[in-house]
Amino acid sequence: MNKLELQKTANEIRKGIVTAVHSAKAGHPGGSLSAADIYTYLYFEELNIDPKDPKKADRDRFVLSKGHTSPGYYASLANRGFFPVEDLPSFRHTGSYLQGHPDMKHIPGVDMSSGSLGQGISAAVGMAISAKLYDESYRVYTLLGDGELQEGQVWEAAMLAAHRKLDNFVAIIDNNNLQIDGAIDCVNSPYPIDKKFEAFNFHVINIDGHDFDQIDAAFKEAKATKGKPTAIIAKTIKGKDVSFMENQAAWHGTAPNDEQYAVAMADLEKVGEALCQK
Repeated sequence: MNKLELQKTANEIRKGIVTAVHSAKAGHPGGSLSAADIYTYLYFEELNIDPKDPKKADRDRFVLSKGHTSPGYYASLANRGFFPVEDLPSFRHTGSYLQGHPDMKHIPGVDMSSGSLGQGISAAVGMAISAKLYDESYRVYTLLGDGELQEGQVWEAAMLAAHRKLDNFVAIIDNNNLQIDGAIDCVNSPYPIDKKFEAFNFHVINIDGHDFDQIDAAFKEAKATKGKPTAIIAKTIKGKDVSFMENQAAWHGTAPNDEQYAVAMADLEKVGEALCQK
Protein backbone atom coordinates (compact mmCIF):
# COMPACT_ATOMS: atom_id res chain seq x y z
CA MET A 1 0.00 0.00 0.00
CA ASN A 2 1.10 3.58 -0.59
CA LYS A 3 0.87 6.19 2.16
CA LEU A 4 -2.54 7.52 1.10
CA GLU A 5 -4.01 4.01 1.03
CA LEU A 6 -2.62 3.38 4.51
CA GLN A 7 -4.14 6.64 5.76
CA LYS A 8 -7.53 5.72 4.31
CA THR A 9 -7.34 2.25 5.84
CA ALA A 10 -6.42 3.71 9.24
CA ASN A 11 -9.49 5.93 9.02
CA GLU A 12 -11.69 2.89 8.37
CA ILE A 13 -10.11 1.16 11.35
CA ARG A 14 -10.88 4.19 13.51
CA LYS A 15 -14.51 4.03 12.37
CA GLY A 16 -14.56 0.36 13.36
CA ILE A 17 -13.16 1.22 16.80
CA VAL A 18 -15.79 3.85 17.51
CA THR A 19 -18.57 1.61 16.18
CA ALA A 20 -17.52 -1.38 18.29
CA VAL A 21 -17.16 0.57 21.53
CA HIS A 22 -20.42 2.46 21.02
CA SER A 23 -22.29 -0.76 20.30
CA ALA A 24 -20.87 -2.43 23.40
CA LYS A 25 -21.47 0.64 25.59
CA ALA A 26 -18.06 -0.27 27.03
CA GLY A 27 -14.44 -0.55 25.97
CA HIS A 28 -11.29 1.49 25.45
CA PRO A 29 -11.45 3.91 22.52
CA GLY A 30 -8.63 6.35 23.41
CA GLY A 31 -5.67 3.99 23.20
CA SER A 32 -7.20 2.11 20.28
CA LEU A 33 -7.45 5.32 18.24
CA SER A 34 -3.90 6.39 19.13
CA ALA A 35 -2.51 3.07 17.90
CA ALA A 36 -4.64 2.82 14.74
CA ASP A 37 -1.84 3.91 12.40
CA ILE A 38 0.55 1.38 13.94
CA TYR A 39 -2.06 -1.37 13.63
CA THR A 40 -2.65 -0.37 10.02
CA TYR A 41 1.02 -0.51 9.06
CA LEU A 42 1.51 -3.85 10.81
CA TYR A 43 -1.49 -5.57 9.25
CA PHE A 44 -1.42 -4.06 5.79
CA GLU A 45 2.31 -3.68 5.18
CA GLU A 46 4.65 -5.32 7.68
CA LEU A 47 3.39 -8.68 8.88
CA ASN A 48 3.85 -11.90 6.93
CA ILE A 49 0.30 -13.22 7.46
CA ASP A 50 -2.52 -14.81 5.48
CA PRO A 51 -6.17 -14.32 6.53
CA LYS A 52 -7.03 -17.53 4.65
CA ASP A 53 -4.49 -19.47 6.73
CA PRO A 54 -4.32 -17.73 10.14
CA LYS A 55 -2.18 -20.47 11.70
CA LYS A 56 0.39 -20.91 8.94
CA ALA A 57 3.64 -22.01 10.52
CA ASP A 58 5.93 -19.30 9.16
CA ARG A 59 3.61 -16.38 9.89
CA ASP A 60 4.92 -13.39 11.80
CA ARG A 61 3.51 -13.22 15.32
CA PHE A 62 1.83 -10.21 16.89
CA VAL A 63 0.94 -9.92 20.58
CA LEU A 64 -1.21 -7.05 21.82
CA SER A 65 0.34 -6.51 25.23
CA LYS A 66 -2.07 -3.67 26.04
CA GLY A 67 -4.96 -6.04 25.52
CA HIS A 68 -7.66 -3.59 26.59
CA THR A 69 -7.25 -1.78 23.25
CA SER A 70 -8.77 -4.78 21.50
CA PRO A 71 -11.24 -2.60 19.51
CA GLY A 72 -8.29 -1.38 17.43
CA TYR A 73 -6.93 -4.90 17.10
CA TYR A 74 -10.29 -6.32 16.03
CA ALA A 75 -10.98 -3.52 13.55
CA SER A 76 -7.56 -4.20 11.98
CA LEU A 77 -8.08 -7.95 11.77
CA ALA A 78 -11.56 -7.46 10.31
CA ASN A 79 -10.43 -4.97 7.67
CA ARG A 80 -7.57 -7.32 6.78
CA GLY A 81 -10.06 -10.13 6.14
CA PHE A 82 -9.69 -12.42 9.16
CA PHE A 83 -13.39 -12.09 9.98
CA PRO A 84 -16.30 -9.90 8.77
CA VAL A 85 -16.23 -6.17 9.51
CA GLU A 86 -19.97 -6.59 10.11
CA ASP A 87 -19.13 -8.52 13.30
CA LEU A 88 -17.49 -5.54 15.00
CA PRO A 89 -20.77 -4.26 16.53
CA SER A 90 -21.03 -7.57 18.42
CA PHE A 91 -18.00 -6.51 20.49
CA ARG A 92 -18.41 -7.43 24.18
CA HIS A 93 -21.94 -8.72 23.62
CA THR A 94 -23.03 -11.93 25.31
CA GLY A 95 -22.18 -14.87 23.07
CA SER A 96 -19.85 -12.87 20.79
CA TYR A 97 -16.39 -14.22 20.01
CA LEU A 98 -15.12 -10.63 20.13
CA GLN A 99 -14.51 -10.45 23.86
CA GLY A 100 -13.24 -7.43 25.76
CA HIS A 101 -9.70 -8.81 25.61
CA PRO A 102 -8.14 -10.85 22.78
CA ASP A 103 -8.85 -14.59 22.90
CA MET A 104 -6.54 -16.83 20.87
CA LYS A 105 -8.94 -19.78 21.09
CA HIS A 106 -11.86 -18.10 19.35
CA ILE A 107 -10.65 -15.15 17.27
CA PRO A 108 -8.95 -15.81 13.92
CA GLY A 109 -5.58 -14.08 13.67
CA VAL A 110 -5.00 -13.70 17.42
CA ASP A 111 -1.72 -15.36 18.41
CA MET A 112 -1.92 -14.76 22.16
CA SER A 113 -4.68 -14.05 24.67
CA SER A 114 -3.77 -10.90 26.56
CA GLY A 115 -5.03 -8.23 28.89
CA SER A 116 -3.03 -8.52 32.10
CA LEU A 117 -0.51 -5.74 31.54
CA GLY A 118 3.11 -6.81 31.24
CA GLN A 119 2.33 -10.37 30.29
CA GLY A 120 1.96 -9.78 26.56
CA ILE A 121 5.54 -8.70 25.99
CA SER A 122 6.70 -11.66 28.09
CA ALA A 123 4.81 -14.10 25.86
CA ALA A 124 6.12 -12.35 22.75
CA VAL A 125 9.71 -12.67 23.93
CA GLY A 126 9.09 -16.38 24.46
CA MET A 127 7.83 -16.69 20.87
CA ALA A 128 10.93 -14.91 19.58
CA ILE A 129 13.20 -17.23 21.58
CA SER A 130 11.34 -20.22 20.12
CA ALA A 131 11.95 -18.93 16.59
CA LYS A 132 15.68 -18.68 17.33
CA LEU A 133 15.86 -22.13 18.95
CA TYR A 134 14.16 -23.82 15.99
CA ASP A 135 15.83 -21.64 13.34
CA GLU A 136 12.49 -20.29 12.12
CA SER A 137 12.28 -17.18 9.96
CA TYR A 138 9.24 -15.52 11.51
CA ARG A 139 9.46 -12.23 13.40
CA VAL A 140 7.60 -11.26 16.56
CA TYR A 141 6.00 -7.90 17.31
CA THR A 142 4.29 -6.62 20.44
CA LEU A 143 2.43 -3.39 21.15
CA LEU A 144 2.59 -1.90 24.65
CA GLY A 145 0.99 1.09 26.27
CA ASP A 146 3.26 3.69 27.86
CA GLY A 147 1.44 3.32 31.18
CA GLU A 148 2.10 -0.40 30.89
CA LEU A 149 5.81 0.35 31.25
CA GLN A 150 5.11 0.88 34.96
CA GLU A 151 4.82 -2.92 35.24
CA GLY A 152 8.05 -4.57 36.40
CA GLN A 153 7.38 -7.62 34.26
CA VAL A 154 7.91 -5.49 31.15
CA TRP A 155 11.53 -4.88 32.14
CA GLU A 156 12.17 -8.50 33.04
CA ALA A 157 11.05 -9.41 29.51
CA ALA A 158 13.14 -6.61 28.00
CA MET A 159 16.21 -7.81 29.90
CA LEU A 160 15.78 -11.33 28.54
CA ALA A 161 15.12 -10.15 24.96
CA ALA A 162 18.40 -8.23 24.95
CA HIS A 163 20.32 -11.00 26.72
CA ARG A 164 19.20 -13.46 24.02
CA LYS A 165 20.03 -10.94 21.25
CA LEU A 166 16.54 -11.28 19.77
CA ASP A 167 16.92 -9.30 16.57
CA ASN A 168 13.69 -10.96 15.39
CA PHE A 169 11.75 -9.08 18.10
CA VAL A 170 10.21 -5.60 17.99
CA ALA A 171 8.46 -3.86 20.90
CA ILE A 172 6.30 -0.90 19.89
CA ILE A 173 5.35 1.57 22.62
CA ASP A 174 2.21 3.61 22.03
CA ASN A 175 3.37 6.77 23.79
CA ASN A 176 0.15 8.81 24.00
CA ASN A 177 1.19 10.06 27.48
CA LEU A 178 -2.17 9.22 29.10
CA GLN A 179 -3.38 6.30 31.20
CA ILE A 180 -6.63 5.73 33.06
CA ASP A 181 -5.69 8.05 35.95
CA GLY A 182 -4.16 10.84 33.88
CA ALA A 183 -0.77 11.79 32.44
CA ILE A 184 1.75 8.97 32.81
CA ASP A 185 4.44 11.30 34.14
CA CYS A 186 2.08 12.36 36.94
CA VAL A 187 0.99 8.82 37.87
CA ASN A 188 4.38 7.06 37.78
CA SER A 189 6.72 8.41 35.15
CA PRO A 190 8.51 5.93 32.86
CA TYR A 191 10.42 8.76 31.15
CA PRO A 192 12.88 8.85 29.50
CA ILE A 193 11.49 5.78 27.73
CA ASP A 194 14.13 5.70 25.01
CA LYS A 195 17.06 5.88 27.44
CA LYS A 196 15.59 3.08 29.55
CA PHE A 197 15.32 0.71 26.57
CA GLU A 198 18.81 1.73 25.46
CA ALA A 199 20.06 0.84 28.95
CA PHE A 200 18.50 -2.60 28.47
CA ASN A 201 20.54 -2.89 25.23
CA PHE A 202 17.71 -2.40 22.74
CA HIS A 203 18.10 -0.63 19.42
CA VAL A 204 15.75 2.34 19.93
CA ILE A 205 13.86 4.35 17.31
CA ASN A 206 11.74 7.41 18.18
CA ILE A 207 8.97 8.31 15.72
CA ASP A 208 5.74 10.22 15.22
CA GLY A 209 3.28 7.33 15.44
CA HIS A 210 0.88 9.02 13.01
CA ASP A 211 3.42 9.63 10.22
CA PHE A 212 3.47 6.65 7.85
CA ASP A 213 6.80 7.68 6.35
CA GLN A 214 8.41 7.53 9.79
CA ILE A 215 6.57 4.32 10.67
CA ASP A 216 7.76 2.69 7.45
CA ALA A 217 11.36 3.78 7.98
CA ALA A 218 11.32 2.52 11.58
CA PHE A 219 10.13 -0.98 10.74
CA LYS A 220 12.65 -1.23 7.90
CA GLU A 221 15.41 -0.12 10.28
CA ALA A 222 14.26 -2.73 12.81
CA LYS A 223 14.50 -5.46 10.18
CA ALA A 224 18.02 -4.36 9.30
CA THR A 225 19.17 -4.36 12.93
CA LYS A 226 21.22 -7.41 13.90
CA GLY A 227 22.27 -8.72 17.30
CA LYS A 228 19.74 -6.90 19.46
CA PRO A 229 15.97 -6.35 19.74
CA THR A 230 14.33 -3.10 18.67
CA ALA A 231 12.03 -0.75 20.57
CA ILE A 232 9.99 1.67 18.46
CA ILE A 233 8.69 4.49 20.63
CA ALA A 234 5.75 6.02 18.80
CA LYS A 235 4.61 9.44 19.98
CA THR A 236 0.85 9.48 19.49
CA ILE A 237 -2.35 11.33 20.37
CA LYS A 238 -4.86 9.53 22.55
CA GLY A 239 -8.28 9.56 20.85
CA LYS A 240 -6.70 10.57 17.50
CA ASP A 241 -9.08 12.13 14.93
CA VAL A 242 -12.12 12.25 17.21
CA SER A 243 -12.37 15.90 18.27
CA PHE A 244 -13.71 15.49 21.79
CA MET A 245 -11.56 12.45 22.63
CA GLU A 246 -8.14 13.79 21.64
CA ASN A 247 -5.72 14.08 24.57
CA GLN A 248 -8.47 13.39 27.11
CA ALA A 249 -7.68 10.75 29.74
CA ALA A 250 -11.42 10.35 30.41
CA TRP A 251 -11.72 8.52 27.08
CA HIS A 252 -9.27 5.83 28.13
CA GLY A 253 -12.12 3.47 28.98
CA THR A 254 -15.40 5.27 28.24
CA ALA A 255 -17.90 4.50 25.48
CA PRO A 256 -19.57 7.31 23.51
CA ASN A 257 -23.33 7.72 23.83
CA ASP A 258 -25.51 8.03 20.71
CA GLU A 259 -24.95 11.76 20.33
CA GLN A 260 -21.20 11.46 20.85
CA TYR A 261 -21.07 8.53 18.44
CA ALA A 262 -22.66 10.69 15.73
CA VAL A 263 -20.09 13.45 16.31
CA ALA A 264 -17.20 10.97 16.30
CA MET A 265 -18.29 9.35 13.05
CA ALA A 266 -18.80 12.78 11.47
CA ASP A 267 -15.25 13.71 12.50
CA LEU A 268 -13.91 10.56 10.86
CA GLU A 269 -16.00 11.12 7.74
CA LYS A 270 -14.38 14.56 7.41
CA VAL A 271 -10.94 12.98 7.71
CA GLY A 272 -11.91 10.50 5.00
CA GLU A 273 -13.24 13.23 2.72
CA ALA A 274 -10.00 15.20 3.13
CA LEU A 275 -7.98 12.13 2.21
CA CYS A 276 -10.09 11.65 -0.92
CA GLN A 277 -9.10 15.15 -2.03
CA LYS A 278 -5.41 14.23 -2.01
